Amino acid sequence: MTSNPIFRGVATALITPMTPDGVDYPALGRLIDWQIAEGVNALVIAGTTGEASTLSDEEHRELLRYSAQRVAGRIPVIAGTGSNDTAYAISLTKYACEVGCDAMLVVTPYYNKATQNGLVQMYTAIADASTKPIIVYNVPSRTGVSIQPATYQKLAQHPMIAGIKEANGDISSIVTTASLVGDSLSIYSGNDDQIVPILSMGGSGVISVLSNVLPRKTVEICTRFWSGDVAGSAALQCELLPLIHALFSEVNPIPVKAAMAALGFCENNLRLPLTPMEPAHREALLSCMRAQGLDV
Repeated sequence: MTSNPIFRGVATALITPMTPDGVDYPALGRLIDWQIAEGVNALVIAGTTGEASTLSDEEHRELLRYSAQRVAGRIPVIAGTGSNDTAYAISLTKYACEVGCDAMLVVTPYYNKATQNGLVQMYTAIADASTKPIIVYNVPSRTGVSIQPATYQKLAQHPMIAGIKEANGDISSIVTTASLVGDSLSIYSGNDDQIVPILSMGGSGVISVLSNVLPRKTVEICTRFWSGDVAGSAALQCELLPLIHALFSEVNPIPVKAAMAALGFCENNLRLPLTPMEPAHREALLSCMRAQGLDV
């Protein structure tokens, strides 16, 4: 684990509440305040879970500005500024720095993809333009490209590249990455079912979908682990596994938006190509939520 991570513990990959006409800012403000009150350690705004891919440029920028203003320094705000257009990613990154976001989450290019050399050049260009630290986001199931451990070693040489959100699901690869850059880059789990395994390799926490729904319990996985109660941390990880699976029974963020709507935090509004959760999957999700004591 690095000595000065952007955050340590849980960053919620926050949903974006929406009306049929746009972002529901009153609902977003209430949600931000509740997440902070529940003890999360950071918030990711306009990531995959925040439906960044269907936000207009104007909406994306205003979402970042509003969120930084609402949080007002209480916890770090991490802005999703990645794109498969590097120039646009640089533009968004500069804007996020200007409006007070504390760090960037930058996904690998998708569809057009890149070689490992291309990834190094892309991240270097974005990092050169940023005044805030960058978390590199690797999610090959969505992007079709995966950052290799040796590439992380090259990226770690840049002073503005500070962390990794690793969602490749390959523990062997993550162990290799930790052995190469664990002292220089903070490693965050990008999968809620792998929090404890990554903590055991010196990881700094998780960027979580689960914590939208159960922020306090997700934080507890980390706090138990770091207090020395590894068995208790692992037990809680296993206890939450059915809910984690239900939250990924359809494409994220379809299930988590349904869950948060059921909890009364937002309307279940999604933008195409995302569609409301299938009834059978929704009922299974609600059943898992009830098993955790949630009133839905």
